[in-house]
Amino acid sequence: MISIVWAISIHTVTAFLYCGLGGRPFWNTALLAPRFLTSAFVSGPAFIIVSMVIIKRLSGITGLDQPIATLTKIVRVTILINLLMVISELFTEFYTGSAHVSAAKYAYFGLHGKTGLVPWTWTAIVLNLFAAVLFLWPGLLALNRRPMLVAACLMAFVGAWIEKGMGLIIPGFIPSTLHEIVEYAPSQLEWKVTVGIWAFGLMVFTIAIKAALPTLRQPISDHSSH
Repeated sequence: MISIVWAISIHTVTAFLYCGLGGRPFWNTALLAPRFLTSAFVSGPAFIIVSMVIIKRLSGITGLDQPIATLTKIVRVTILINLLMVISELFTEFYTGSAHVSAAKYAYFGLHGKTGLVPWTWTAIVLNLFAAVLFLWPGLLALNRRPMLVAACLMAFVGAWIEKGMGLIIPGFIPSTLHEIVEYAPSQLEWKVTVGIWAFGLMVFTIAIKAALPTLRQPISDHSSH
């Protein structure tokens, strides 16, 4: 419950920092904060679901089916809300045809022959669509459908990761304030830094899981002793 409050406050402040920059019209949308929240409630539970499935398989701990089912229901709703917000922004950008649509055109279709972000953008869209279809699949929570559930979670997580990075942050800088198109691609050093950050985060997460495993096993041992 505490993490939910933290997530709402942190993501809202982050979104306000972006959409308050008048010189970056691609971010000047009232939907930015809700999109941050919905994508967080997609990627976060998706990551936890995959972690629970792995923990259950490797440790044999029971009692995780109900939390997995609850988190799956959350993602099932929030991933559709996220897609609806993306569609709403695209309609507003392209239907009105304002002078500030150049960043969206560059991200989705390319601009003046420059298409550096197009593969990233459409990869995120395709992953989110396939994940939404899988989450709506009947009987997804059945035990024999766990590989499908894990695949849906991975696609939703990667789709949200691309959407909020290469699909949101980078297009805000292209074109520049001088209307120049300078294409961007992550350098080798940036990939190494990213891997290092992920490695540190996963190490902390692993330590926390190892500390929590005895607590998760405790009800089983108590029950067997009685």
